[in-house]
Amino acid sequence: MTDWLLALVPTYGLWLLAATTFCSCLALPFPASILMLTAGGFVASGDLVLWQSFAAAAAGAVAGDQIGYWTGRSAGARLLARLRQDPTRDRLVGKAVALMDRHGLLAVFLSRWLFSPLGPWVNLTAGTAGFGWPGFTLAGLAGEAVWAGLYVGMGYGFAGNIEAASDMLGSVLGLLAGLAGVVVFGVWLRGNLRAPE
Repeated sequence: MTDWLLALVPTYGLWLLAATTFCSCLALPFPASILMLTAGGFVASGDLVLWQSFAAAAAGAVAGDQIGYWTGRSAGARLLARLRQDPTRDRLVGKAVALMDRHGLLAVFLSRWLFSPLGPWVNLTAGTAGFGWPGFTLAGLAGEAVWAGLYVGMGYGFAGNIEAASDMLGSVLGLLAGLAGVVVFGVWLRGNLRAPE
């Protein structure tokens, strides 16, 4: 499916980019990251415009986030109970719930780009938990801007060498996730060492 979608980028560029990021934010298996890298390559070759590619990717993602949030608001409890019957989804939903409980806005922001597999589940969880819509939307906009900017920008910077751009982004995001884990562990350790005996 990925090759087929990539072949459609020159023809349907911005619409395809927006539709793919929209679907990926609904937990549908679409290769949004690869398409954003590809769009960046087409920007480098002059076939697409940078700001339009960025805007299409971000707009599709934000729209997907909003659908997930409002789905959570209207049918969240029933839907989450059904999703949690699958062990793989249960783990992801469990992590999303824990993130929202502890770090609301930060969880929404980081799950757009750094921990993106959790994004759709954070959307549902935020809606189900009644997390404030303005805060959710602002954090989501900021996070999706980072996500679209990173991927379209890297595709542009690497002039369409998708494999090199993907490897570089994977390494950088892995490093950032590792550093975030160290910081969280440090804060947890510090809090436990200060706890009265």
